[in-house]
Amino acid sequence: MKITNLETFHVKPRWMFLKISTDEGIVGWGEPVLEGRARTVEMAINELRPVLIGADPMRIEHLWQTMYCTTFYRGGPILTSCISGIEQALWDIKGKKLSAPVYELLGGRCRDKIRMYSHSGGDTPEEAAANAKKRVEQGFDAIKISPDAPVEHIDHLGYVDALAEKFCAIREAVGKNVDIAIDFHGRIMAGMAGRLIDAIAPYYPMFVEEPVLPENVEVMASIAAKTSVPIATGERLFTKWSFRNVLEQHAAVVLQPDTCHCGGIFEVRKIASMAEMYYASVAPHNPLGPVSTAACLQICASIPNLGIQELPGFCLNGAEDRMVKEPLRFENGCMLIPEAPGIGVELADD
Repeated sequence: MKITNLETFHVKPRWMFLKISTDEGIVGWGEPVLEGRARTVEMAINELRPVLIGADPMRIEHLWQTMYCTTFYRGGPILTSCISGIEQALWDIKGKKLSAPVYELLGGRCRDKIRMYSHSGGDTPEEAAANAKKRVEQGFDAIKISPDAPVEHIDHLGYVDALAEKFCAIREAVGKNVDIAIDFHGRIMAGMAGRLIDAIAPYYPMFVEEPVLPENVEVMASIAAKTSVPIATGERLFTKWSFRNVLEQHAAVVLQPDTCHCGGIFEVRKIASMAEMYYASVAPHNPLGPVSTAACLQICASIPNLGIQELPGFCLNGAEDRMVKEPLRFENGCMLIPEAPGIGVELADD
């Protein structure tokens, strides 16, 4: 089997999909996009056409190494996002050729359904509590919130108390059996991050995501060492080499590789294996489209140290369902694992 063509499809405002065709009529779908940089990633895909056209799509690891390692400058979000989408499509082709879901090729299922969390907002404690309750009514037993912006480098006590009050209101609204994560988005400086974590710690956060930017792992590690609240990071880290530093310095116990950015399905599988050695869990980052979600589910099904999976809001408003021929199935706070060969979704014809 040989690769014959690569086609990209833009769906505004956020998505770009890749279709890889073969001489046997089998096609694979991937989602090679970096938020706000889809055209740049598309150019990177075109630059890799000479590597891919005529190649055997079944040789996934060989092609990954060729795309990543045979250039002088490696890594970075553009290249790894490009490779991630291509790699997803190659796994889709391989699964279809072998008549098996990708998770079967990664070692088989470790579970039958995938626990999901959704985002929840609100400007006031009352709004935040009401929105959280709506998510619980939709079936979720885990949500994620964000602190209000902007925040000063060292903000006043009123800001700290306001965040704690909002977190407390959500906790009281949903009870003790619903997990609440919070994403700082790397917008908080180190001196303020510790104070905010201390303020919400009594209400048992599931994890604090990106308490600071991940560029200085030592700073994140110093924050992690001072709290019992689990620290999460990874959406802005690329390939296994970036995650190595996080694990070795004990900067986080929840890793969040993005299947569309960090290098693809098998790269996330490798990161999960590294995390397993450090007793860390994996909660894949996923703010993108249905191919990304389906690829995440294949990984989540097959790794032993899954924590939880992020579900983008587009799934909840039906946008993803309209993009695919057969929607992914969500029941009682969990996604069912797709059983179709490949990654489990086919993009709609239009």
